Amino acid sequence: MHFTGRTWRPPYKSQSVILQATSGCTHNKCTFCSLYKDEKFRMSPMDEFEEDLAEVKSYQPNARRVFLTGANPFAMTYENLKLRALTVREYLIKCQSIAMFASIRDIKNKEVWQLKKLRAMGINGLSIGTESGDEATLALANKGYTADDILEQCRKLDEAGIEYYFVYMTGLAGKGNGRRNAVNSAKVFSQLNPYFISVDSLTLFPDTQLYQLAKQGKFTPADEKERIEELQTLIENLHIRTHLFANSVSNYFPFTARLPYEREKAIGELQDVLDGTEEDEMLGYRQGLRSL
Repeated sequence: MHFTGRTWRPPYKSQSVILQATSGCTHNKCTFCSLYKDEKFRMSPMDEFEEDLAEVKSYQPNARRVFLTGANPFAMTYENLKLRALTVREYLIKCQSIAMFASIRDIKNKEVWQLKKLRAMGINGLSIGTESGDEATLALANKGYTADDILEQCRKLDEAGIEYYFVYMTGLAGKGNGRRNAVNSAKVFSQLNPYFISVDSLTLFPDTQLYQLAKQGKFTPADEKERIEELQTLIENLHIRTHLFANSVSNYFPFTARLPYEREKAIGELQDVLDGTEEDEMLGYRQGLRSL
């Protein structure tokens, strides 16, 4: 298999065949991220892509789910994605879903009719690292798009019938700004239809721009308890039916919830953590993380 650079797939795609379509990130400018810092964006040549599919077919011919790796394979053009999808289905005739990471930026150059065609070819399940829906936080993170962009582009996905998932990051807005971030993000997310929302909590690593800003006193990380309060606020203000997964290693207290049905239960569980845990204990957990 032709895996180059950093290969990563989300936990909820553990049952999918992993296939490299791209490597690196087209943006590579988010202030909190260094995953692809020294890696140039590259599309896998079709001969490599087909060789990998042939290998997959040899040991898993009945694969039903494929996950294309790279920071944002959806950045490829409609024609390129169409070719990849049709090629996957040529080798894996029972494949029902071709999922991948995507950015809001990647949707802009695709018309709704093209998205509908891609959906019909099996492309579905886009993991979108929105991180926030708050304008100031999006600018701080240097995401390269606005809250209005999130609304406009994801409405295109809704119209096309493409399932998508959001990532939200507590602590990203900095100390004292968590409530604003949660309220404004929930306001944006509640106008859309993410199948689920995956929650991470900001962890600063030395090779990121945000870490350097913190060292210079230009960014103050949120306290651990503020992050949990931020998550409570997000849950309280989300007015859509969705699943929330706050169970990655970056979360001090891992849990999942079906919203709105388990809203009060989730908020109560988080309050128990706030009432029963000291800030120093939570901070020690964060400082002990060496990777995500």
